[in-house]
Amino acid sequence: MTELDGVWQVERAGGALPPLVGVRKSIRGARGETIAGPLRLPFRVDGRTLRYGRPFAALVDVLEPEGDGFRGRATLAGRPYGTFTMRRIAVEIKDELTRHLDEAVAMEQNVKRMLDGMIGTTDDPQMLDALEHHKSETEQHERLMRERLEANGGSTSTVREVGGVLGALMKMPMDMVRGDKAGRNARDGYATEHMEIASYELLKRVAQRAGDMETVQACDTIIGQERAMAGRIEESWDIAVDASLREAGVPVG
Repeated sequence: MTELDGVWQVERAGGALPPLVGVRKSIRGARGETIAGPLRLPFRVDGRTLRYGRPFAALVDVLEPEGDGFRGRATLAGRPYGTFTMRRIAVEIKDELTRHLDEAVAMEQNVKRMLDGMIGTTDDPQMLDALEHHKSETEQHERLMRERLEANGGSTSTVREVGGVLGALMKMPMDMVRGDKAGRNARDGYATEHMEIASYELLKRVAQRAGDMETVQACDTIIGQERAMAGRIEESWDIAVDASLREAGVPVG
Protein backbone atom coordinates (compact mmCIF):
# COMPACT_ATOMS: atom_id res chain seq x y z
CA MET A 1 0.00 0.00 0.00
CA THR A 2 1.38 3.41 -1.01
CA GLU A 3 0.88 6.71 0.82
CA LEU A 4 -1.76 7.69 -1.76
CA ASP A 5 -3.82 4.50 -1.68
CA GLY A 6 -7.41 5.08 -0.62
CA VAL A 7 -10.37 7.36 -1.29
CA TRP A 8 -9.84 11.10 -0.88
CA GLN A 9 -12.23 14.02 -0.47
CA VAL A 10 -11.17 16.87 -2.77
CA GLU A 11 -11.85 20.53 -1.96
CA ARG A 12 -10.96 23.67 -3.87
CA ALA A 13 -8.27 25.83 -2.26
CA GLY A 14 -7.83 28.53 -4.86
CA GLY A 15 -7.33 29.53 -8.47
CA ALA A 16 -9.60 28.81 -11.43
CA LEU A 17 -10.93 25.50 -10.15
CA PRO A 18 -14.71 25.12 -9.67
CA PRO A 19 -16.10 24.46 -6.14
CA LEU A 20 -15.44 20.66 -6.46
CA VAL A 21 -18.46 19.78 -4.33
CA GLY A 22 -18.63 16.01 -3.85
CA VAL A 23 -15.47 15.36 -5.86
CA ARG A 24 -13.31 12.41 -4.81
CA LYS A 25 -10.10 10.76 -5.91
CA SER A 26 -9.79 6.99 -5.65
CA ILE A 27 -6.22 5.66 -5.82
CA ARG A 28 -4.83 2.15 -5.79
CA GLY A 29 -1.20 1.55 -6.61
CA ALA A 30 -0.21 3.13 -9.92
CA ARG A 31 -3.79 3.90 -11.01
CA GLY A 32 -6.58 6.14 -9.86
CA GLU A 33 -9.54 8.21 -10.96
CA THR A 34 -11.16 11.53 -10.14
CA ILE A 35 -14.87 11.00 -9.48
CA ALA A 36 -17.44 13.77 -9.87
CA GLY A 37 -20.96 12.28 -9.86
CA PRO A 38 -21.18 10.03 -12.94
CA LEU A 39 -17.95 11.46 -14.40
CA ARG A 40 -14.78 9.42 -13.89
CA LEU A 41 -11.40 10.66 -15.13
CA PRO A 42 -8.66 8.01 -14.89
CA PHE A 43 -5.06 8.94 -14.16
CA ARG A 44 -1.67 7.29 -13.68
CA VAL A 45 0.15 7.75 -10.37
CA ASP A 46 3.82 8.71 -10.78
CA GLY A 47 5.13 9.26 -7.26
CA ARG A 48 3.11 12.27 -6.06
CA THR A 49 2.14 13.28 -9.58
CA LEU A 50 -1.21 12.32 -11.12
CA ARG A 51 -1.13 12.17 -14.92
CA TYR A 52 -4.47 12.00 -16.71
CA GLY A 53 -5.02 9.95 -19.87
CA ARG A 54 -6.32 11.04 -23.23
CA PRO A 55 -8.16 13.21 -24.10
CA PHE A 56 -7.07 15.01 -20.89
CA ALA A 57 -3.35 14.26 -21.13
CA ALA A 58 -2.51 17.96 -20.70
CA LEU A 59 -3.91 17.83 -17.15
CA VAL A 60 -1.47 16.94 -14.36
CA ASP A 61 -1.96 17.20 -10.59
CA VAL A 62 1.14 17.65 -8.43
CA LEU A 63 0.77 16.75 -4.74
CA GLU A 64 2.72 17.61 -1.62
CA PRO A 65 2.01 16.54 1.99
CA GLU A 66 -0.03 18.89 4.16
CA GLY A 67 -1.07 17.85 7.66
CA ASP A 68 -2.83 14.48 7.48
CA GLY A 69 -3.50 14.87 3.76
CA PHE A 70 -2.14 16.55 0.66
CA ARG A 71 -2.26 19.89 -1.12
CA GLY A 72 -2.52 19.61 -4.88
CA ARG A 73 -1.51 21.92 -7.69
CA ALA A 74 -3.64 21.47 -10.83
CA THR A 75 -1.71 22.21 -14.03
CA LEU A 76 -2.65 22.45 -17.70
CA ALA A 77 0.21 21.90 -20.16
CA GLY A 78 2.63 22.56 -17.30
CA ARG A 79 0.98 25.79 -16.14
CA PRO A 80 -0.72 25.92 -12.70
CA TYR A 81 -4.34 27.07 -12.75
CA GLY A 82 -5.63 26.11 -9.31
CA THR A 83 -4.98 24.42 -5.99
CA PHE A 84 -6.93 21.88 -3.97
CA THR A 85 -6.69 19.81 -0.81
CA MET A 86 -7.11 16.05 -0.36
CA ARG A 87 -8.29 14.41 2.89
CA ARG A 88 -8.59 10.62 3.23
CA ILE A 89 -12.12 9.22 3.60
CA ALA A 90 -12.86 6.12 5.64
CA VAL A 91 -14.86 3.97 3.21
CA GLU A 92 -17.50 1.69 4.74
CA ILE A 93 -18.63 -1.54 3.12
CA LYS A 94 -22.11 0.02 2.82
CA ASP A 95 -20.60 2.62 0.49
CA GLU A 96 -19.22 -0.15 -1.74
CA LEU A 97 -22.55 -1.96 -1.68
CA THR A 98 -24.48 1.11 -2.81
CA ARG A 99 -21.91 1.72 -5.56
CA HIS A 100 -22.37 -1.82 -6.90
CA LEU A 101 -26.16 -1.50 -6.67
CA ASP A 102 -26.09 1.82 -8.54
CA GLU A 103 -24.00 0.24 -11.28
CA ALA A 104 -26.41 -2.72 -11.44
CA VAL A 105 -29.33 -0.33 -12.08
CA ALA A 106 -27.36 1.39 -14.84
CA MET A 107 -26.35 -1.98 -16.32
CA GLU A 108 -29.95 -3.17 -16.53
CA GLN A 109 -31.00 0.09 -18.20
CA ASN A 110 -28.34 -0.44 -20.85
CA VAL A 111 -29.27 -4.11 -21.32
CA LYS A 112 -32.90 -3.12 -21.82
CA ARG A 113 -31.89 -0.75 -24.63
CA MET A 114 -29.77 -3.49 -26.17
CA LEU A 115 -32.67 -5.96 -26.03
CA ASP A 116 -34.91 -3.45 -27.79
CA GLY A 117 -32.39 -3.37 -30.65
CA MET A 118 -32.13 -7.16 -30.75
CA ILE A 119 -35.92 -7.59 -30.75
CA GLY A 120 -36.17 -5.20 -33.71
CA THR A 121 -33.67 -7.23 -35.76
CA THR A 122 -34.71 -10.80 -34.87
CA ASP A 123 -36.85 -12.82 -37.28
CA ASP A 124 -36.83 -16.25 -35.62
CA PRO A 125 -40.13 -16.57 -33.68
CA GLN A 126 -38.65 -18.77 -30.95
CA MET A 127 -35.74 -16.44 -30.23
CA LEU A 128 -38.00 -13.38 -30.51
CA ASP A 129 -40.26 -14.85 -27.81
CA ALA A 130 -37.22 -15.52 -25.59
CA LEU A 131 -35.93 -11.96 -26.04
CA GLU A 132 -39.27 -10.38 -25.22
CA HIS A 133 -39.58 -12.58 -22.13
CA HIS A 134 -36.08 -11.63 -21.03
CA LYS A 135 -36.84 -7.95 -21.55
CA SER A 136 -39.64 -8.31 -18.99
CA GLU A 137 -37.18 -10.01 -16.65
CA THR A 138 -34.67 -7.21 -17.21
CA GLU A 139 -37.25 -4.59 -16.27
CA GLN A 140 -37.90 -6.59 -13.09
CA HIS A 141 -34.15 -6.75 -12.39
CA GLU A 142 -33.87 -2.99 -12.67
CA ARG A 143 -36.76 -2.50 -10.24
CA LEU A 144 -35.24 -4.97 -7.78
CA MET A 145 -31.85 -3.28 -7.85
CA ARG A 146 -33.38 0.17 -7.53
CA GLU A 147 -35.37 -1.00 -4.50
CA ARG A 148 -32.27 -2.51 -2.89
CA LEU A 149 -30.30 0.67 -3.59
CA GLU A 150 -32.96 2.83 -1.94
CA ALA A 151 -33.22 0.39 0.98
CA ASN A 152 -29.49 0.91 1.56
CA GLY A 153 -29.87 4.68 1.58
CA GLY A 154 -28.58 5.29 -1.94
CA SER A 155 -30.05 6.90 -5.01
CA THR A 156 -29.38 6.29 -8.69
CA SER A 157 -26.89 8.52 -10.47
CA THR A 158 -26.90 9.40 -14.15
CA VAL A 159 -26.34 6.21 -16.12
CA ARG A 160 -22.65 5.62 -16.66
CA GLU A 161 -21.90 4.86 -20.30
CA VAL A 162 -18.14 4.46 -20.26
CA GLY A 163 -15.74 1.93 -18.88
CA GLY A 164 -15.92 -1.68 -17.82
CA VAL A 165 -19.03 -3.75 -18.37
CA LEU A 166 -21.22 -0.73 -19.12
CA GLY A 167 -18.90 0.48 -21.85
CA ALA A 168 -18.90 -2.93 -23.48
CA LEU A 169 -22.68 -3.19 -23.32
CA MET A 170 -23.16 0.24 -24.86
CA LYS A 171 -20.98 -0.65 -27.84
CA MET A 172 -22.87 -3.80 -28.72
CA PRO A 173 -26.06 -2.28 -30.17
CA MET A 174 -23.95 -0.28 -32.62
CA ASP A 175 -23.11 -3.54 -34.41
CA MET A 176 -26.75 -4.16 -35.19
CA VAL A 177 -26.91 -1.56 -37.92
CA ARG A 178 -24.56 -3.72 -39.97
CA GLY A 179 -25.13 -7.12 -41.58
CA ASP A 180 -25.14 -10.56 -39.98
CA LYS A 181 -27.78 -9.47 -37.47
CA ALA A 182 -28.70 -13.00 -36.38
CA GLY A 183 -25.10 -13.94 -35.65
CA ARG A 184 -24.30 -10.67 -33.91
CA ASN A 185 -27.48 -10.86 -31.83
CA ALA A 186 -26.56 -14.33 -30.62
CA ARG A 187 -22.94 -13.39 -29.94
CA ASP A 188 -23.73 -10.13 -28.18
CA GLY A 189 -26.60 -11.58 -26.21
CA TYR A 190 -24.51 -14.51 -25.01
CA ALA A 191 -21.62 -12.23 -23.99
CA THR A 192 -24.00 -9.85 -22.21
CA GLU A 193 -25.60 -12.62 -20.16
CA HIS A 194 -22.21 -13.74 -18.88
CA MET A 195 -21.09 -10.19 -18.09
CA GLU A 196 -24.29 -9.74 -16.10
CA ILE A 197 -23.74 -13.04 -14.28
CA ALA A 198 -20.21 -11.94 -13.34
CA SER A 199 -21.47 -8.55 -12.12
CA TYR A 200 -24.15 -10.12 -9.93
CA GLU A 201 -21.74 -12.72 -8.53
CA LEU A 202 -19.57 -9.81 -7.35
CA LEU A 203 -22.53 -7.83 -6.01
CA LYS A 204 -23.81 -10.91 -4.18
CA ARG A 205 -20.53 -11.34 -2.32
CA VAL A 206 -20.30 -7.66 -1.37
CA ALA A 207 -23.87 -7.90 -0.06
CA GLN A 208 -22.98 -11.00 1.95
CA ARG A 209 -20.12 -9.16 3.63
CA ALA A 210 -22.41 -6.21 4.33
CA GLY A 211 -25.04 -8.50 5.87
CA ASP A 212 -27.69 -7.56 3.27
CA MET A 213 -29.33 -10.94 2.70
CA GLU A 214 -32.25 -9.46 0.72
CA THR A 215 -29.79 -8.27 -1.92
CA VAL A 216 -28.09 -11.69 -1.83
CA GLN A 217 -31.44 -13.37 -2.54
CA ALA A 218 -32.22 -10.91 -5.33
CA CYS A 219 -28.84 -11.64 -6.92
CA ASP A 220 -29.47 -15.40 -6.75
CA THR A 221 -32.81 -14.95 -8.51
CA ILE A 222 -31.33 -12.74 -11.22
CA ILE A 223 -28.29 -14.98 -11.77
CA GLY A 224 -30.62 -17.95 -12.31
CA GLN A 225 -32.60 -16.05 -14.94
CA GLU A 226 -29.44 -14.82 -16.70
CA ARG A 227 -28.07 -18.37 -16.83
CA ALA A 228 -31.36 -19.60 -18.26
CA MET A 229 -31.25 -16.95 -21.01
CA ALA A 230 -27.64 -17.84 -21.82
CA GLY A 231 -28.77 -21.47 -22.11
CA ARG A 232 -31.50 -20.53 -24.60
CA ILE A 233 -28.92 -18.76 -26.75
CA GLU A 234 -26.61 -21.79 -26.56
CA GLU A 235 -29.42 -23.94 -27.93
CA SER A 236 -29.92 -21.54 -30.86
CA TRP A 237 -26.36 -21.33 -32.25
CA ASP A 238 -27.19 -23.43 -35.34
CA ILE A 239 -30.33 -21.39 -36.03
CA ALA A 240 -28.32 -18.16 -35.74
CA VAL A 241 -25.56 -19.42 -38.03
CA ASP A 242 -28.02 -20.58 -40.70
CA ALA A 243 -29.82 -17.23 -40.56
CA SER A 244 -26.51 -15.37 -40.85
CA LEU A 245 -25.50 -17.40 -43.87
CA ARG A 246 -28.83 -16.72 -45.54
CA GLU A 247 -28.37 -12.98 -44.86
CA ALA A 248 -25.03 -13.20 -46.64
CA GLY A 249 -26.60 -14.97 -49.60
CA VAL A 250 -25.03 -18.36 -48.86
CA PRO A 251 -27.33 -21.32 -49.66
CA VAL A 252 -28.23 -23.31 -46.55
CA GLY A 253 -29.32 -26.93 -46.97
